[in-house]
Amino acid sequence: MTKASSFGIAFVLGLLTGLQPARAAVALLMEEPYGELGSFDPAGHSAVYLNHICAESPIKLRPCRAGELGVVISRYHKIHKEDWTAMPLVPYLYSVEDPSEVPHSVTKADVVRLREAYWREHLQDLAPPGPDGSVPKGEWTQLVGGSYDRQIHGFQIETTAEQDERFIDIFNDRRNVGHFNALFHNCADFSRVVLDIYFPHSIHRNFIADLGITTPKQVARSLVKYGRHHPELKMSAFTILQVPGEPRRSHPVDGVDESLVKSKKYLLPLIVLAPPLAGGIVVGYLSQGRMKLPKDATIFEVGDTQPGVALPATLPATPPVAQP
Repeated sequence: MTKASSFGIAFVLGLLTGLQPARAAVALLMEEPYGELGSFDPAGHSAVYLNHICAESPIKLRPCRAGELGVVISRYHKIHKEDWTAMPLVPYLYSVEDPSEVPHSVTKADVVRLREAYWREHLQDLAPPGPDGSVPKGEWTQLVGGSYDRQIHGFQIETTAEQDERFIDIFNDRRNVGHFNALFHNCADFSRVVLDIYFPHSIHRNFIADLGITTPKQVARSLVKYGRHHPELKMSAFTILQVPGEPRRSHPVDGVDESLVKSKKYLLPLIVLAPPLAGGIVVGYLSQGRMKLPKDATIFEVGDTQPGVALPATLPATPPVAQP
């Protein structure tokens, strides 16, 4: 495991020991796509982790209490009627409440069992059971056990208590009714709105590389650029590895132009039918669509640290982050 920023180390410590990180921070979670060849969604998923804000319920926020690890919030499609949903960190990643219960590897049956157990305890209001009390089908499974499906790249910036309090007030007061739209009101658009509340005008669409569609990769690229211009915010990065086991491994995150360039299914017909458009897409990807992930990000892998083995008390400097 690469030793990195204070938040990165505290993140690992918190996940393993239940200790809340000392410094408030907001982190964009850029989550890799999964499924056959990433066909589920080549752009992946985007969420936001707030380490000093917790969930009173899936639709109400509050300040964290001692020992709590924060909340992950995001926008989903076809999960109840809300625009956004908040999930505690450990269940969001692993479908369990106690970090000591996180499995070191899983079968596909394990993933189903863990998700259904958490659903029975906590999620029936969001995903009502069938007439016979059976577990419903649907996209509620995205709320829990994300690390069984994909690798997650985090980009975090320090915040203040005042910023957190303002965010809680804004989100608890605003109308929370979903109207998901894949093109202009998607999960990445939600992350853009959240981060702009903390850091106004920090996140921008890219009309060249993504044709104006907000993507998780573009949000990450914008946040990295903002962090480079504001070193006082101490931006750093971390990666949460996909849990080993039977589920297929996730795939790298792509932007719009990038996904078209990489797909012969779409690019070759465009070259034949609309050569100027195909050329523009390739140029857009090469000029603005690429992004190098950080080489020195803190890596969290289940089982890295055994109980009773302490991490160093002296924390290294903030690591470099991805270059846009």
